[in-house]
Amino acid sequence: MLRNIDTHKMNILMEQNEEARQIINQLLENHQTIVSSISHEIRNPLALISSSLQLVETRHPNVKNFYGWKQAMEDIDFMRQLLDELSLFNNGSTVRPGVFSIEQLLKNIAISFAISVNEQDASIEFSSKIPTDLGDFTGDRLKLEQVVLNLLRNAKDAIGESGSISLSAARHADALHITVKDTGCGIPEDRLESIFEPFRTYKPEGTGLGLALSRQIITAHNGTISVESKEGEGSTFSIVLPI
Repeated sequence: MLRNIDTHKMNILMEQNEEARQIINQLLENHQTIVSSISHEIRNPLALISSSLQLVETRHPNVKNFYGWKQAMEDIDFMRQLLDELSLFNNGSTVRPGVFSIEQLLKNIAISFAISVNEQDASIEFSSKIPTDLGDFTGDRLKLEQVVLNLLRNAKDAIGESGSISLSAARHADALHITVKDTGCGIPEDRLESIFEPFRTYKPEGTGLGLALSRQIITAHNGTISVESKEGEGSTFSIVLPI
């Protein structure tokens, strides 16, 4: 996978040489086609296997007690999740821009997340601060929603059964700032530089694509995403998008 420095060098080369730009674009398109094709070919038989096993479980409930059955079903679910996220990551840099109210989008996300938190027994305090002067934004609404929801879900995983999460936004000059803050476990200093890399995860059931995809989407909007964290105290993820 390409790292930031590789992407930067590639972009410079594309700007300086038209022939190189065409070749690199073609290589990237071929790469996306191959990944999509492989994901599709694996996802279909995996879905059939999952459906067949669920049918067996329905007709023969006692299989749930068989050694390794639960683990096998969890592994299949993980593989399906990984393929879904791989497909999303593969298309993360492609945006379909439209004009929409960023205020309304963030408020909808806040309401949805608050409901999901309230439905749990965990003692989680969620707050949001979204002003009314954010104005309209031009971008891919669905993908930006995906990024913010991913950061909120990560925050919920980080705090466990209790703690606080906040979502805030502000407009400064020609930039939109979105912040997700939590009082969770925090991120060790030696891991901060790598958390946005693909397939790099420190969660037991993580795929390592969530934050990588988030960065890819924000970069496609010419924005930046960063994190400040201290182990044992929590994390703050900051998104800056040009308006």
